[in-house]
Amino acid sequence: LLQILVVSICVIYLKNMITQHWNDGDCSATETPVSNIPDEDRQFIRDNIVEAIIHSPERIRVQLTTCIHHMIKHDYPGKWTTIVDKIGFYLQSDNSAGWLGILLCLYQLVKNYEYKKPEERQPLVAAMHIFMPMLKERFIQLLPEHSSDSVLIQKQIFKILYALFQYNLPLELINRQNLTEWMEILKTVVDRDVPPETMQIDEDERPELPWWKCKKWALHILARLFERYGSPGNTTKEYTQFADLFLKEYAVSAQQVLLKVLYQYKEKQYVAPRVLQQTLNYINQGIAHALTWKNLKLHIQGIIQDVVFPLMCYTDSDEELWQEDPYEYIRMKFDVFEDFISPTTAAQTLLFTACNKRKEVLQKTMGFCYQILTDPTSDPRKKDGALHMIGSLAEILLKKKIYKDQMEFMLQNHVFPLFRSELGYMRARACWVLHYFCEVKFKSDQNLQTALELTRLCLINDNEMPVKVEAAIALQVLISNQEKAKEYITPYIRPVMQALLHIVRETENDDLTNVIQKMICEYSEEVTPIAVEMTQHLAMTFNQVIQTGPDEEGGDDKAVTAMGILNTIDTLLSVVEDHKEVVPLFVTAALERLTREVKTSELRTMCLQVAIAALYYSPPLLLNTLENLRFPNNTEPITNHFITQWLKDVDCFLGLHDRKMSILGLCALIDLEHRPQAVNQVASQLLPAAILLFSGLKRAYACRAEHENEEEDDDEDGEEDEDNEGQEYLEMLAKQAGEDGDDEDWEEDDAEETALEGYTTAVDDEDNLVDEYQIFKAILQNIQTRDPAWYQALTQALDEEQGKQLHDIGTLADQRRAAHESKMIEKHGGYKFTAPVVPSTFNFGGTAPGMN
Repeated sequence: LLQILVVSICVIYLKNMITQHWNDGDCSATETPVSNIPDEDRQFIRDNIVEAIIHSPERIRVQLTTCIHHMIKHDYPGKWTTIVDKIGFYLQSDNSAGWLGILLCLYQLVKNYEYKKPEERQPLVAAMHIFMPMLKERFIQLLPEHSSDSVLIQKQIFKILYALFQYNLPLELINRQNLTEWMEILKTVVDRDVPPETMQIDEDERPELPWWKCKKWALHILARLFERYGSPGNTTKEYTQFADLFLKEYAVSAQQVLLKVLYQYKEKQYVAPRVLQQTLNYINQGIAHALTWKNLKLHIQGIIQDVVFPLMCYTDSDEELWQEDPYEYIRMKFDVFEDFISPTTAAQTLLFTACNKRKEVLQKTMGFCYQILTDPTSDPRKKDGALHMIGSLAEILLKKKIYKDQMEFMLQNHVFPLFRSELGYMRARACWVLHYFCEVKFKSDQNLQTALELTRLCLINDNEMPVKVEAAIALQVLISNQEKAKEYITPYIRPVMQALLHIVRETENDDLTNVIQKMICEYSEEVTPIAVEMTQHLAMTFNQVIQTGPDEEGGDDKAVTAMGILNTIDTLLSVVEDHKEVVPLFVTAALERLTREVKTSELRTMCLQVAIAALYYSPPLLLNTLENLRFPNNTEPITNHFITQWLKDVDCFLGLHDRKMSILGLCALIDLEHRPQAVNQVASQLLPAAILLFSGLKRAYACRAEHENEEEDDDEDGEEDEDNEGQEYLEMLAKQAGEDGDDEDWEEDDAEETALEGYTTAVDDEDNLVDEYQIFKAILQNIQTRDPAWYQALTQALDEEQGKQLHDIGTLADQRRAAHESKMIEKHGGYKFTAPVVPSTFNFGGTAPGMN
C-alpha cells in the first residue's frame, strides 16, 4: 500500500511537470532548470511512457494518459513520429493484456485532433489509415467474448471511433466494405444480450457496467453517423454521396435493431438511460426520411404510447427526489446539461418531430391523451404524462385551427382544477402547462384572470418549492404574452416580486433571475418604489451564492447564478435610472451609513460621492433630501454636516472620476441662486477646495496621457508619423498648462484607479461636453455678473498663490475648449487646421483677488 501511495505521488508530480512545462523544450532566460525538462529526460519519457501505461494499474494509468495527451499535443508529428509505430506494434501483438493500455494511448492521439479542422487532421488521418484495419480486426476477434475485460476493450475502440467521427468524417478512411463491416459490428453490440447476472446489481449502478457502456458508445456512433453525415438534405455537400449511401444501405437495418431495444423497454426489461436516450435520438432522425419512415410508421404509435408516454410520466424516482431533496429536484429539472443526456428529453423531441412531420401521428396522439384526461379513474401520474405530452406539442397545436380553438377549453376543464390537487407534482404540472400555452388566445377574460390568479396564488402561498418555481415562470410568460395580464397583476406586484426574490434566494436558480429581470422590465413604474429593497435582497443573495468556492461541487452553476443576479441588479438600475423619485432612496441609504462609524476614508468618500452625484443630477432634489434627513437623536437636518464633511475630505478624492465629480458638485453648489445657510457659512472654503481638486486632477490627466502615449508608442512602433502638427500644438499647450509651476512629486494615487474609476459614466466620456474646467470658469464668470456679493464672498479669502492657480485653471479651460473643438472638426471630416491664438491671460469680466 505504501509503495502504491509513493508511486501515485510521483506520477502526479510527473503529470504536473509535463502539463506545465512540456511545451517549452528549451530553457529560456527567465526559466530555471528546475522548471524545465531536459531533452534527455524528455526522450526517456517518450521511450517508456507507452509501456508504463500498458503495465500500470488503473489509478496510475489515469495520470499517465494525461501526460501522454500533452506530449502528443506538443510533439506529434514533429518530434515523435515513433508513437505511431509503437501503437501499431502493441495493437498487432497477440498479448491481449496490453490492448486496453495501447488503446488508451491511441485515444489520446485521436482526442488531440477531435476538434481540429479537416485540413489540420492529416497527421491523424495518416495514422488511422494504419490503425483502422487493426481496430476492426481486434473487434471482430473480441466480439464472441462477453467477459468484462473484453467488453472494456471493445468500448474503448468505440470511444476512439466516436472521437474520430464526431465533428469530421474522414471519407478517405471509409469505403463500402469497411463501412458495412463496422455497421455489422455496431448492430451486433447493440443487439446482444447483457449477462443476466448484471440484474443483481443495484439499478443505479448498472449504467456503469462495461456491457451497457459499450452499447452506449455503439449507439453514440450510430446516432452521430445518421444525424451528421447520413441524413440527405441535412448534411454539408462533401457528405452528400455518403448520406445517400447510408440512408439506402444501412439506416433501416440499424433502425430495426434499435426498435428491438425499445421493445425491450416496453416489456419492462431494464435498458440503461443513456442507451435508451441514444436509441430515441436515432429513431427521431429517421422520422423525416421516407425510407426509414416507411419502416417506422407501423411502430410509431406503439412507441409513443408504450415508450414515450411512460418516460413523460411522473416516476417513483421523481417522487423520491421531490420528497428527500426538493431543491435537487428543481436543479435536475432545470439543468440544461441534464437535458442532453435525459431519455425524457429525447422522448419529448421524438414526439414533437413525429407530430410535426407526420399528420396522422398528431391526431392519434391527441386522442390518446384526451382519453386519459377524460377518464375519471386515470392514475394522476398518467394524467401528468398526458399533460406533459400535450404541453410539449403546444407550438404545433396553437398553429392548427382544429386544435387551437379547443386549447382554452382544455385549460379550463383539465388544468385549472389541478391547482387544487393535493399532489404537489400535479400543481407543478398545471403551472407548467400554462407556461407552454401562454400564447393561447383567450376568448374569455374570466379564464385569463383565473389562470393568472391560480398561478399567482401558487407562487405566493404554495408550500412546495418546485411548485413555486413553475408558478414563477408561468406567471412571467403569461404577463409577457397576454396583453390584459399585466394590468391584472399590477396591484399584486409587490408581493409577487417579494416571492420571486425569496425563491431565488432559496433555490439559487438562474432561470428565476431571468424571470425577475423580465418582470422588472414589464413593471418598471411599479418596482421603482421598492427598488432599494429589491437591490438589498439581491445583494444578500449574491453574497450567499458566492460563498461557494469555484472548485466546490456546483461551483459552475453558482457562477452562472451569480452572473444572473448581477444582471438583474443591472436591469433594475437601468429601469429606475430615469425616475428621479428613487434618487432620495439611494442618497438616504448612503448618507445614513455616514451617520454610523466609518473606519476608512474610501468608504466615506464613496458615500459622499453618491450624494455629490445626486447634487449634480438635481441640486433641489438633493437639498430637499438633506433637509429631511436627521442624525439619530438630533433634530437638525444633516445639510451642514454633509457639506462640512465633504470639504474636510476633499483631499481624499483620488483619480479622475472622483475628483471630476467633486468639482462638478462644487460647481452646482456655488451656482445655486437660493442657497441654504450651510452653503453661505463655508463660502470662503469652496474655491480653495476646488483649486485643490483641480491640482490633483491635472496630475491625474497628465499621468493618464503618459500611459496612453506609452501604449501608442508600442502600437505604432515602426510606422510613419502622420502630420498632426496643429493638433499636437494644442495638446502640448494643454499639457504644459497642466505641468508648469508644479514641481512637487506626483503621488502614487494619481496613477491608480479608484473603485469607481472602473465604471464609465456619461461624465467620463471624452467626447461629451461635460468639461469640468470650462463649466467651472463659465459659472464663476456668470456669478461675477449675476451676484457680485456672492462672488466677493467666494474669492475674498484667496491668497496670491491660490489666485494664480485660479488664473491657470481659467487658461487651461480655454485651451481645452480649443483642443476639443479641433478634435470635433477633425472627427467629422474636412479637417483643415490652422492653430488659433490661445490667450495666455484673461479675466472673468472684472477685477477680483488673484484674477487680474
